[in-house]
Amino acid sequence: MKIHHELAVRDDRHPLVVAIGFFDGMHRGHREIVRTLLRCRRPGYRAAVLTFSNHPSTYLRPARTPALITTLGERVNLLAASGIDELYLVPFDERIAMLEARDFLFDVLITKLDARALVVGETFRFGRARAGDVALAAAVLQERGALVMAVPRLTDGGENISSTRIRAALAAGDMASVNRLLGEPYLLRGRVGFGAGRGHDLGFPTANLDVPAEKALPPDGVYAATARYDGRDYRALLSVGTNPTFAAAKRTVEAWLLDFRRTIYGEELMLRDLRFIREQRTFADVDGLLAQMGEDATHVPFPSFSRT
Repeated sequence: MKIHHELAVRDDRHPLVVAIGFFDGMHRGHREIVRTLLRCRRPGYRAAVLTFSNHPSTYLRPARTPALITTLGERVNLLAASGIDELYLVPFDERIAMLEARDFLFDVLITKLDARALVVGETFRFGRARAGDVALAAAVLQERGALVMAVPRLTDGGENISSTRIRAALAAGDMASVNRLLGEPYLLRGRVGFGAGRGHDLGFPTANLDVPAEKALPPDGVYAATARYDGRDYRALLSVGTNPTFAAAKRTVEAWLLDFRRTIYGEELMLRDLRFIREQRTFADVDGLLAQMGEDATHVPFPSFSRT
């Protein structure tokens, strides 16, 4: 997959079919848009996605910017795995936000990208003040011989699948719904950093994950999880929260990998298959915490499959 970081007139004149969206989470609805895009690709054509390196809210409504289901790196990797040929990954800034809807169609899709087809969700809006919609795009582009396809929103349980709905399920700790709506397990990944070191002293060394600040996390609590390191899966207990027994203030993400003895500071660790075990709570003493950790470990199943 070729990545472009600016919108410029193309040197490569292979015809493009283009999908537009933010694609946070790359959930089942997003995947349907990309599948439709790939079906529009003809011999000699290339399939491209136009997306933004930052959530539009960071420019339009900074105080209301949502936490993200997927980090930028995760989103790019998921788009690459979807089979597209080119990715236009550009900042959502004043140049994009202030473009009138017709100017966006003419300047970006016609002049710069020479799009032969546009694939979007049926509720797609674009242009200054979100004035453009699918009907306007079809009126302008189809007049120039370009196909416009509006993909109906997928539903699950009678409700639309959306990134907003997935974030709400994640905030509620409903990991089964999160995974079902995504179409694959929610992932947490980060480099292992230095923590307080208490776990080593107590006999359950934990890996402190430096998770990007924009990543949406499940509620505080203890979870069973599958950890993946260096191509192998390990049973893990995951703690999200502030370690109230030790009166800590900073919210952390810590994983205790069962049957794992290596030191992996600076290495990347990935967690999936999160399943809530219990809420965080304050123990009267360390012995009480250790006993509970042992009990928690009995609820961690062996990994059912490997994931790259």
